[in-house]
Amino acid sequence: MSVAEREINALLALHPKGFDLSLGRITRLLERLGNPHLNLPPVIHIAGTNGKGSASAFCRAILEAHGLKVHVHTSPHLVNWHERFRIGADGGGRLVGDELLAEAVRRVAAANQGEMITVFEILTAVMFVLFSEHPADAALIEVGLGGRFDATNVIESPAASVIMSISLDHQAYLGDRVELIAMEKAGIIKRGSPVVIGAQTEDTARDVLAGVAERLKCPVSVYGQDFFAVEENGRLAYQDEDELMDLPLPKLAGRHQQSNAAAAIRALKVAGFKLDEAAIAEGLLNVYWPGRLERLAEGRLVEQAMEGVELWIDGGHNPGAGRVIAEAMANLNDRESRPLFLITGMINTKNPVGYFEGFAGMAQHVYTVAVPASDAGIDPELLADAADEAGLTAESAPDVGSAIAAVCRNWDQRERPPRILIGGSLYLLGDVLKLNGTPPV
Repeated sequence: MSVAEREINALLALHPKGFDLSLGRITRLLERLGNPHLNLPPVIHIAGTNGKGSASAFCRAILEAHGLKVHVHTSPHLVNWHERFRIGADGGGRLVGDELLAEAVRRVAAANQGEMITVFEILTAVMFVLFSEHPADAALIEVGLGGRFDATNVIESPAASVIMSISLDHQAYLGDRVELIAMEKAGIIKRGSPVVIGAQTEDTARDVLAGVAERLKCPVSVYGQDFFAVEENGRLAYQDEDELMDLPLPKLAGRHQQSNAAAAIRALKVAGFKLDEAAIAEGLLNVYWPGRLERLAEGRLVEQAMEGVELWIDGGHNPGAGRVIAEAMANLNDRESRPLFLITGMINTKNPVGYFEGFAGMAQHVYTVAVPASDAGIDPELLADAADEAGLTAESAPDVGSAIAAVCRNWDQRERPPRILIGGSLYLLGDVLKLNGTPPV
């Protein structure tokens, strides 16, 4: 166990788990720390149900291709707490070092003086401290939950506010209708600051976001109206009112990543960064975002599977994510037909039926598993029932390794070796990457 992990575990034992949406505690703590959030490089603040991590990854890759130093804050992590804090240095961001993170955690915890607070708020203050004390050219800050009362929303004048695709998720905190969730996400919009609205599957979400931006007199860019991207002849054509760019397809798999890349490009432009088309192309080819439609090419689980089997992982866990992941799997199948099996674990704040519905008629079978890293995991038997309700056949398995073995035993050997998608929870993916021996770097 790392030093920083020990420090954070001690805080988890003292403070309540989960979220308590409010800005009062984080504001008080930041004041005691000298308001580090007011001493940052230009900030791109990113919210959304799906796609915010990908947008952040594209922004980082493009900026670093221009030789710029970039801080990045994302959550949650997959394997190690350090993944949440990437420090820009020498033109290439590195995950924060263990001693540096541990020292910042100790300092912030001391400033809190034992008062009521959540660990996410403490870690958000840690992010602001780290980013303010290390020079960089940009800071990419991903919202944790919602927007309006998320701890990151003390940023006063972002260079750009970006809101990616909105779907039903975290209804207990954000509301049970897409337009209510959109209003919460719109809370990161600040008067007069540029706003970029990524591709939306619901017109009501787009209308709410655009309405808030217009009311606050923000320059607003809407995907499909002010900018867009489309695949043409194996390339990505990006266009806005200023230019048309001929770019390579993004390294990240899935058609949805094309619109995510477009939102990132537009965000960097409206934030005032001068972009070169060749460097944008380099960024799209080098982008790195683990656990999102990622094929495992090596590792212990890959070695355990039968030769020729494809292992894919993705952390999507809501109905909107289920639809785009299913579409990506369908596109893979169009290029090379293979039977598709799902290995799925989810936590109890999600909508499993809505997630599984995207795979109806496509996945041959589902194996449901527990999520060891969370005490809020859905019982695998109940999760199998949810898959059945969505029109799939399903059964529970003791763990991911057992589920992979079951797929390898039971597929029809007259077909090509199967394609296995492991997903439904970022917590599950953390366990999978640890088991496989390939944590994010």
